[in-house]
Amino acid sequence: MTIMTEHRLALLGGGFSTDGDGLLDDWVLGHARVSRPSRRPKVCFVPTASGDAPAYVEQFLTAFRPRHCEPSVLWLFRRELGDDALRRFLLSQDVVYVGGGNTANLLAVWRAHGVDRLLREAYDRGTLLCGISAGANCWAEGSHTDSFGPLTFLPDGLGLLPGSVCPHYDTEPGRRSSYRAAVATGSPAAGWALEDGVGALFTDGLLTEAVTRAPQARLYRVERGRKGETRERALPCRLLTGGR
Repeated sequence: MTIMTEHRLALLGGGFSTDGDGLLDDWVLGHARVSRPSRRPKVCFVPTASGDAPAYVEQFLTAFRPRHCEPSVLWLFRRELGDDALRRFLLSQDVVYVGGGNTANLLAVWRAHGVDRLLREAYDRGTLLCGISAGANCWAEGSHTDSFGPLTFLPDGLGLLPGSVCPHYDTEPGRRSSYRAAVATGSPAAGWALEDGVGALFTDGLLTEAVTRAPQARLYRVERGRKGETRERALPCRLLTGGR
């Protein structure tokens, strides 16, 4: 009997770098798939979009070391792993957690080191891919980004998630109006807009769970209507409660 591997990725509107309650990070860990229940999930942080900022890495390690997991970091600006070791390392992870920063730079550096291909391979093998801001943008076919200064559409990404992504939908000035205006033109394609505090899980390209750590935060499906108008639909999100 052939067992089909689910392809899963999560878009995050928060996490260790912005929230104090740890709810979204605990939610991510709850979806980690490990080969043996007794084994702690391996979680690799990829800080490429921030230029491997040391303070950002320390934030991650401080947040994840106390958790029931094995945290690690993929450094690319001072890379130490050869190609074979890099592949073994990434394919051994249960979760790859990508940080925020510059989406365009992130994609360029990944391609220079072949990380884009390795992440696709890990995805095909069942690794949960996730991230915040640029780390959410990168999985889609395109994204709404400030990588070049002013807000614009970047028609580039790994293409693991159909359509486009817009992070910080409620907190950064101009995000909502700019993304809606872009979608109305048909470029970018319809997509997902995340308010800060939201988490969205996709399985085989389809939305399978939406959660929020803040009662007012929402996930939106944003599409172009027949007459060129923008249609924005808020989707129900389960409220996360509790804490570590």
